[in-house]
Amino acid sequence: MDLLELTLSDPFADVALDEALLCEAEEQDDGREVLRLWEPRRPMVVVGRGSRVEIEVNLDECRRAGIPVVRRGSGGAAIVAGPGCLMYSLVLRRNARPDAAGIEATHRFVLGTLADGLARLGFAVLREGTSDLTYRGRKISGNSMRCRRNFLLYHGTMLYRFPIDLIDRLLLMPPRRPAYRGDRAHAQFVANLDVEPAALRAAIAAAFQAETVRSDWPRELTETLVRNRYARDDWNR
Repeated sequence: MDLLELTLSDPFADVALDEALLCEAEEQDDGREVLRLWEPRRPMVVVGRGSRVEIEVNLDECRRAGIPVVRRGSGGAAIVAGPGCLMYSLVLRRNARPDAAGIEATHRFVLGTLADGLARLGFAVLREGTSDLTYRGRKISGNSMRCRRNFLLYHGTMLYRFPIDLIDRLLLMPPRRPAYRGDRAHAQFVANLDVEPAALRAAIAAAFQAETVRSDWPRELTETLVRNRYARDDWNR
């Protein structure tokens, strides 16, 4: 598997690049899988493809703080990301992985692999809800996916030094909550792992056997997606 460690300077481009990697794999169909690791340079809110922004996001606070709201192409609820939140993105070939043949199997495979990697760092994390990872009862990773014919995109967060109070400021209580959360506010529900970022990156790369360092990326396609979709208010709102 290829390893692409790349954070762009624009939050809209960073989200668009995940889709560009999926589209590139689907179009070229050369079997090339990739793990991308990146970390936003400044805080951002990322909402799911089907999210209703007005009931998930505190838009007034986002405007006041100058924090962009970006809609991704995968499902799930709104998240807050930024420095201290490592983002990972996997593009996997579906028919080459029997352990990722369906939605539930893919959740089990990816989250199980992440849990194995974190276990090597001394963290006994659990999968709870549909696609969360928890440590000592608190969420440290949220994840979502998007499927195409031959490839799928699975991406998510890994909190390690993130200002948790920012989540309370920028997000409203989600309309749908996993049973294990109960009525806990964001600050009581979400937590950071106490881990060095370099060790976290290395553990995730090793867990997925991403050993071939990649430097190229679909620049033109990313720019097109930003221009036609990801930077447009009619997409994001």
